[in-house]
Amino acid sequence: MEALPKNPANFAALTPLTFLHRAATVYSTRTSIIYNHNHFTWEQTHTRCRCLATALRSLLHISKNDVVSVLAPNIPAMYEMHFAVPMAGAILNTINTRLDAPTIALILHHSEAKLLFVDYQLVPLASNALRHLREAKAEPLPIIIVIEEPADATTHKNAAGGLEYEELITAGDLTAELPVITDEWDAISLNYTSGTTSAPKGVVYSHRGTYLSTLSLLLQWGMGTEPVYLWSLPMFHCNGWTFTWGIAARGGTNVCIRSTSAEDMYKAITNHGVTHMCCAPVVFNILFDSREAEDHKKKTNFAVEVLTGGAPPPASLLEKVNKMGFHVTHAYGMTEATGAALLCEWRAEWNQLPAEQRARLKARQGISILSLTEVDVKETSRLTMESVPRDGKAVGEIVLRGSSVMKGYFKNEKATAEAFRDGWFLTGDVGVVHQDGYVEIKDRIKDIIISGGENICSMEVEKVLYSYYKVLEAAVVAMPHARWGETPCAFVVVKGEVEKVTEDEILAYCGSNMPRFMVPRKVVFLEELPKNSTGKIEKNKLREMAREFKAGMVKSERSSLQGTKIKKMEKKTTAHSKQSVEKVLGMSRL
Repeated sequence: MEALPKNPANFAALTPLTFLHRAATVYSTRTSIIYNHNHFTWEQTHTRCRCLATALRSLLHISKNDVVSVLAPNIPAMYEMHFAVPMAGAILNTINTRLDAPTIALILHHSEAKLLFVDYQLVPLASNALRHLREAKAEPLPIIIVIEEPADATTHKNAAGGLEYEELITAGDLTAELPVITDEWDAISLNYTSGTTSAPKGVVYSHRGTYLSTLSLLLQWGMGTEPVYLWSLPMFHCNGWTFTWGIAARGGTNVCIRSTSAEDMYKAITNHGVTHMCCAPVVFNILFDSREAEDHKKKTNFAVEVLTGGAPPPASLLEKVNKMGFHVTHAYGMTEATGAALLCEWRAEWNQLPAEQRARLKARQGISILSLTEVDVKETSRLTMESVPRDGKAVGEIVLRGSSVMKGYFKNEKATAEAFRDGWFLTGDVGVVHQDGYVEIKDRIKDIIISGGENICSMEVEKVLYSYYKVLEAAVVAMPHARWGETPCAFVVVKGEVEKVTEDEILAYCGSNMPRFMVPRKVVFLEELPKNSTGKIEKNKLREMAREFKAGMVKSERSSLQGTKIKKMEKKTTAHSKQSVEKVLGMSRL
């Protein structure tokens, strides 16, 4: 066949920016954003984004591939910048608002941000970050633009003497030309990892990858037209798992809230008829263990579709969630995969199964989203990269390939090269593949506990702990053991309304619900589990605590244990674990 040329009539570079242009035309009068007493239509949002984009170029001299950072909660300005910044040809960098000043300073310096938009409540944090940059003599510093509440936008000036956010929009020129995206491989955003396994790295997304990832999630989650989406997931998390762009594609309504308090979430669900939301499993505890939960259940008959990611929610929690009116779909992903990579698509035949079995199926991570060409579980410790059998038992490392995988790590060729092997992206997560092709994550590679040659997945132990009615949260890590090398140590947060819980009670429950070698040798009760800025449990801190314990020791014996002895135990355990992890990714089975 003869070669047929591309032309504007039959080819356009893929970019999620087209979703906003379409929304302004097709859904012009629909409500795009609700925030407190402020309401915008899609036509207004499109106009505001264009004005901001032109102001960025003409007044602040932002050009192609410049990085524009933003430090803000889920407010309209944060949403608008997901379109306005790339419309100006720049790259959006959303910064986690829970980070400390030194880490924010590191991100600003590494990203070479030209501008930093800051919510008025976070100005002290941003100022502290800039102070760190000045002390380090890191130049040039980004220009600061303050985002005031819409009602107060004209009453305050930027602390650096520049324009306030709303004034910048007012100064924009709707008639000015904006660059056209001609290369879909161009970068659209720069997101930094949470640093749970290493120092934060800058992950670069492309216009093509975000476009395809967005459409894949909308289709596979089954989001129809005119959804009312509650922003319970921070937009700084992988650009809100791409739903920042996705809600525009469906002509939906973005309900913005500053905090994920139970009061604010239930109020939004009731007042605005929320149909969809995303969150980490920890948000379920906020929703259920609150006074508002019972009040809301009595007043309102509602059903909300919830997409959850992060640590696999235990089956017992999912069963409770459904009874409360939240229909949960479980996903799995990471920053490097543009958010969600796997989604547990529900099958009609599963509706006939018992509730407990349905909950177990729902807790699996599922199948790849459509923007990924393939997902597999492989023995990455072997040069052959062989796939493990689809029996739900053989473990290996979860690997991905497809358009929604990141372009690479910004200014880090070594880390980029290590993340890719033989045409695959290595996730660092251990999982199994079931006979029906659904993947189930078992653990992070570094979180596997090797006890006397037995491989224990911490998440399997945690699932049992979560199923106990008195347990609110649980995390399991390796604890040094003189005989077995290491053994499970459980950290537990109990529910506030239950009576006193003892270690023997927890251990007895574990002993009757799991193999003996998996039972924790120690249970530590905490008021709360340590979490990082993205809400993930910081197991590295728990491991440090566990190193202070030795199975069978009483408190007085632990306090007299010399540091040199602990170090010897740590050294021995680390060497043992390294060899065993290689074995886990080889032929061993749980």
